[in-house]
Amino acid sequence: MFPLRDENPSHHTPLVTWALIALNVAAWVLLQGLGQEPKLAASVCTLGLIPGELLGTAPPGTSIPLGEGVSCTLTDQANWLTPLSSMFMHGGWMHIIGNMWFLFVFGDNVEDAMGRARYLLFYVACGLAAAAAQVLASPASAVPMVGASGAIGGVMGAYAVMYPHARIDVLFIFGFFVRVIPISAVMMLGYWFLIQLVSGSVSRLDAGVAFWAHVGGFAAGALLALPFRNRGVRHQTAL
Repeated sequence: MFPLRDENPSHHTPLVTWALIALNVAAWVLLQGLGQEPKLAASVCTLGLIPGELLGTAPPGTSIPLGEGVSCTLTDQANWLTPLSSMFMHGGWMHIIGNMWFLFVFGDNVEDAMGRARYLLFYVACGLAAAAAQVLASPASAVPMVGASGAIGGVMGAYAVMYPHARIDVLFIFGFFVRVIPISAVMMLGYWFLIQLVSGSVSRLDAGVAFWAHVGGFAAGALLALPFRNRGVRHQTAL
């Protein structure tokens, strides 16, 4: 199921959501060379989060292949800014397009409910919680973690808590059956969370997808949704 749009109008211009999308796109263009090597590999190695390098649990000099003859070599210098910088890096076109689309669909209403400053703090907090979850799941991993999906998972968790009955138009594909179906937010987002949880449980930790970051971000967003909610901001369908 892929969300196309929600039937939940926002009441304020989502400036922070647009700014976050713009920052991610700018990083993709300026720091990652639109996915072209050698900029892509260099950005993933230096700005991505590598648990084993951050915690010193992976041997310096370990070489991690990133594909097409490009590798990343671990150092003994921990960069404690990578949990933040990794939130703006991506591994490919589909990665950034998918993440930015989910942020576009769900971010405006969460920003509406929290207010801009609270929403920005919330987004960063969820991204850091997602990074912590992935590091705890695999503290010795030498595989770089990049992507905004942990923070966006937090946005989705908050949306599920605050707007559970909002209708989401999803693209449903099953074999030759293709249809746009409206379902509730809690059903669509709950299904997404369950997929991440099951995938994280059965997949290898170095499988290339940070499922536990998705789980951690979503859980943080669900837990922080109401504490971060600005009760002075008007919205229609929040609890």
